[in-house]
Amino acid sequence: MRLKITLESHTGAPNQPNKHAVQGFIYNMLRDTGYGGRHDEPRFKFFTFSDFFRDKEGRPTLLVSSPDGGFVEALYSNLKGRNYIYIGRHQLGLVEVRKFRVLLRKRFQTGSPIVLYRNAQENEYFKLHQHRDLRFFMERLKDNAERKYNAFYDDDFILEGPLFDRVIPKLRNNGKLDVYVRVVKNGVPFPVIGSNWELLEKDRINPGERRFYRFIMDAGLGEKNSLGFGFLNPIRR
Repeated sequence: MRLKITLESHTGAPNQPNKHAVQGFIYNMLRDTGYGGRHDEPRFKFFTFSDFFRDKEGRPTLLVSSPDGGFVEALYSNLKGRNYIYIGRHQLGLVEVRKFRVLLRKRFQTGSPIVLYRNAQENEYFKLHQHRDLRFFMERLKDNAERKYNAFYDDDFILEGPLFDRVIPKLRNNGKLDVYVRVVKNGVPFPVIGSNWELLEKDRINPGERRFYRFIMDAGLGEKNSLGFGFLNPIRR
């Protein structure tokens, strides 16, 4: 399930607000709901959000998704009726908040970079341009998706075959594959390194796999989903 949040700015807010501030805004909107303690739970958070983009009218827009419909309902209930919100120190007018679902497709593209650790103990991110190991990336991505899915549904599902059959990374203007995102937490900046993808395609999704692919479409791929990484958009065509 998804939430579309359309905003307007009169204070010169940046095009891409700090992701930690966006995460803080979401947690703040969940106070006094059944999800008020989600931030402190030592487990997967089961939500993600897109990078900001401009709608047809040029207004900054954000998508939030979760496989937990109650999570989206709680966020929606605390947002509707408001005239403005705060993301970090920026006040933004709230133009519209809308709930919706998207149909499962076989083709996806990223709405925010996918992040994976190469070595979590050393805080080393996997870098496509440097490590050049697509097999490692895809296997780690599949394992992470299975673990999150099984934690959410209390299942022991294992996907037969590859997570995707065709993948096309998105090159940056400088020809590099990796995206460096500057995140600021408690005044301290730190980089998060990921990659965007023009195409992530599965040739055939079997009936027994449909719930799994719906899950990753709403929960996000890779790590740091609750910080706004790994957001997926289905491709309609």
